[in-house]
Amino acid sequence: MLTEVLNQIGELYPEPMEKAKQHLDSLIKPPGSLGVLEEMAVKLAGITGELAPDLGKKTVVVMAGDHGITEHGVSVAPVEVTAQMTRCFLEGIAGINVLSRHTGVEVKVVDMGVRAELNLPGLIVKKVRPGTSDFTVGPAMTREEALQAIMAGIEVARDLIAQGSKVLITGDMGIGNTTPSAAILAVLMNIPVEQAVGRGTGIKTEIMQKKIEVIKNGIRVNQPDKNDAVDVLAKVGGFEIGGLAGLILGAAAKRVPVVIDGFISTAAAMLAVSLNSRAKNFLFPSHLSDEPGHKLMMEYLGLTPYLHLKMRLGEGTGGVFGAFFLEAATKVMREMGSFASSEVSALLEERMA
Repeated sequence: MLTEVLNQIGELYPEPMEKAKQHLDSLIKPPGSLGVLEEMAVKLAGITGELAPDLGKKTVVVMAGDHGITEHGVSVAPVEVTAQMTRCFLEGIAGINVLSRHTGVEVKVVDMGVRAELNLPGLIVKKVRPGTSDFTVGPAMTREEALQAIMAGIEVARDLIAQGSKVLITGDMGIGNTTPSAAILAVLMNIPVEQAVGRGTGIKTEIMQKKIEVIKNGIRVNQPDKNDAVDVLAKVGGFEIGGLAGLILGAAAKRVPVVIDGFISTAAAMLAVSLNSRAKNFLFPSHLSDEPGHKLMMEYLGLTPYLHLKMRLGEGTGGVFGAFFLEAATKVMREMGSFASSEVSALLEERMA
């Protein structure tokens, strides 16, 4: 089943991209003067095959899960906060809810592996099991569970696209999940753990050292194969990370753009791209997280974040701003006047050519 989805992920359409470039150069501005917005518009044309696609409904998908490694004290927050924040998302009072309302994005919340049993209106339940295992003593999950998490994310993407979503945005919630994300980064890029680890929700130096040791032990005990993304997810990952990787793959297979958020979301993107490099064609970055390893992740993906707001909240809070810029790019294509349709001097157009 996963193989079928991977085989459906294609390349960008070159002809619509060329037409988009020509259209942008015909608008009443110096060529390239809208910078990255123009790059976004061209890539959107390559994804959708349309010169100015109607992005319409945009959805941030917040996937939640708990982690066995929290028993080692790698986070300042207690594990109960995952469930508590999941309730806050559904009540519409969290950071992602505020910023989504501001940017015109709907919020969907998915239980991928929260320890608590949640019976909440509006919650999408794809729970693999209540939390991963402690990966310092064995795999975080079985290979079958890793595949289940990925497929669950694919199903969520398909369902949301069928319901009219034109852009998906990745979001996460899981106390301790910067630890498996850093582990994934260290394995896939084959770098020292110290380069991959940051302070997460604001841990002190001694806790950060503990976090480094936890990851080193997990990699040593499990020996994840960096050439097998499913193995990496199973050995040192998280259910919400696997779900987000699946969300990306499911959207890419349907040629729907995905805006990735911060550190955890980008770990998921790395797994997705490791499974099929063409998935990158459908990814848009948003912000550069304050987690130091996020810059390395972006280098791995070959993407340049649009913003640096020193954010490290997760939830998709940076991603919704990225989606806002995508909308702006399409509005430029659709609403800006051209030299041919305006009274701007043809001589000016010639001088700028």
